[in-house]
Amino acid sequence: MTDTGKGAGTGSGNGAGELSLRDVHAYYGKSHILQGVSLRVGEGEVVTLLGRNGAGKSTTLRTIAGALRPARGDIVFGGAAVHGLPAHKVAGRGLCLVPEHRGVFRLLTVEENLLLGARKRSPWQLEDIYRIFPRLRERRRNGGAQLSGGEQQMLAIGRALMNHPRLLMLDEPVEGLAPVIVEEIVAQLKLIRREGVSILLVEQNLEVCTQLADRHYIIEQGAIVYEGDNASFAADAGIKDRYLGVGVAS
Repeated sequence: MTDTGKGAGTGSGNGAGELSLRDVHAYYGKSHILQGVSLRVGEGEVVTLLGRNGAGKSTTLRTIAGALRPARGDIVFGGAAVHGLPAHKVAGRGLCLVPEHRGVFRLLTVEENLLLGARKRSPWQLEDIYRIFPRLRERRRNGGAQLSGGEQQMLAIGRALMNHPRLLMLDEPVEGLAPVIVEEIVAQLKLIRREGVSILLVEQNLEVCTQLADRHYIIEQGAIVYEGDNASFAADAGIKDRYLGVGVAS
């Protein structure tokens, strides 16, 4: 049974950046990982997907992105079904995933990495990326291997933006980063949101989540067990203790 926080989001219609999952099931081999996941990201929203390690967060993102085919259930983006599409076609619809380990090409320069992500007729140009991520402008001729962890994360997000996403999925974007870099990335994600990009965020740092998000979902054993708006979630220590456990960063 799903706990629903007060004031859970009501959505903004079938916008171009709106994502909905209904009763999505997915397997790794015979292991039933996602067991009826249903969630929604409204156009222009920032929504988090939270949970303990192994709960199904990354699998949910990979299933949305087309890296894992759902066994059943519906994934609809911008009013069109995307479940079952290969990953490159999902990305072409405007759903882009920045994976946990970033996937930066270490032997290519920053600028070469960014250009690899560019899509024809995308409104996002290098100058837009450098405006949001000034460090990347400074390092544009450096190889990916020469960047710090935080700079690599900025590069991974910037490369995804070059593909002109309407919804950006981020898997643990601030994991292991210094607090000053975390603050910088949070500010950059706020700028991206102002550009009209919806965000689905998987993140362990609850302070980051409450700074950014409109609504939160919690997943446990492959099923959504909680949905609530940001104010309800931030005020409810019992929910965080029950589903996220002691020791989750906050």
